[in-house]
Amino acid sequence: MTTEIHPSAIIDPKAVIGAGTKIGPYCVIGAEVVLGEGCFLHNHVTLAGPTTIGDHNIFYPYGSIGGRSQDLKYSAEPTFLKIGDHNSFREFVTINRATAPHGITKIGNHGNFLAYTHIGHDCVIGDHVIFSNNTTLGGHVLIEDHVVIGGLSGVHQFCRIGEYGMIGGITKIVQDVPAFMIADGNPAAIRGINQVGLERAHFSASEIRDLREAYKFIFRKGYNTTQAVELLREKYSDSFVIKKLVDFIAASKRGIVR
Repeated sequence: MTTEIHPSAIIDPKAVIGAGTKIGPYCVIGAEVVLGEGCFLHNHVTLAGPTTIGDHNIFYPYGSIGGRSQDLKYSAEPTFLKIGDHNSFREFVTINRATAPHGITKIGNHGNFLAYTHIGHDCVIGDHVIFSNNTTLGGHVLIEDHVVIGGLSGVHQFCRIGEYGMIGGITKIVQDVPAFMIADGNPAAIRGINQVGLERAHFSASEIRDLREAYKFIFRKGYNTTQAVELLREKYSDSFVIKKLVDFIAASKRGIVR
């Protein structure tokens, strides 16, 4: 594979560029950047480090990837960003390194990050996510696999969004969103299970039925969260999806969106 670098690009000699990567006009790549094979930087992309980027990632114009944390506590300690494979970062995406010494901001694989997405320091992002335009994450946010976030939505620091969760557009998230659920609004509320997403992901009819019943126990029948979790553990002790749901809720430190 042939590596192509436009003559106007500025690349520190200590950066590592993988085979078959194409770097377009006016890109800037810093000294502590490791860029994998088969990546494509369109133009005017800035990669700062320490940052390690996997293979076959696409960066569109004016992205700023691996910049220092915006946390005022940050004092230039060595912190890191790690990005997986096969991601797409559209125009003006910004991703910050971690804050605490030797901390890591992590991005998974096969993500689609639309224009003006911001991922703050110390976030951990799973695989196969979709962040619509202007999605904004505060620091220390955890996004699990297969999450979809609607445009112009914001997630408060230290919040978590469980796997196969879906966030509606212009939504304000200040607590955890349980796995498999749809949250929407300002303030956010749980509207139901992400049935269409689950069907597209080939969840079985029985799993979807169990999740619909679990939704009623947690959000509609008047139980508090602890009561609902205990009842669901007993009633659906052999259900893999219910175990994932209740384990996520039980681990919540901020409480869940209701």
